[in-house]
Amino acid sequence: MGSKYTKRYTEEFKRDAIALVDSSGKTVTAVARELGISSESLRGWYRRAKADRGEGAPGELTQRRTRRTAPAAQGEPRAAADDRDPEKSDLTTL
Repeated sequence: MGSKYTKRYTEEFKRDAIALVDSSGKTVTAVARELGISSESLRGWYRRAKADRGEGAPGELTQRRTRRTAPAAQGEPRAAADDRDPEKSDLTTL
């Protein structure tokens, strides 16, 4: 099983790790192994950095959009279908 807490990395560490992937020609997994971090963590940082630079896959969220939309996605309930489509909201008036 894993650790009981999530390790936090500084933004500087993340930038340096991403730069190492870009400059070394090694895979994300190889760089993560050398740094002693999770390859999934580094892969996520790398994808987010690419999206922030405009190099990400179509539809991928940038860091700015992720931060702005995350609280709303976690805290606000979804609207019911009848709230979104006025034609479906009240079938009894027909």
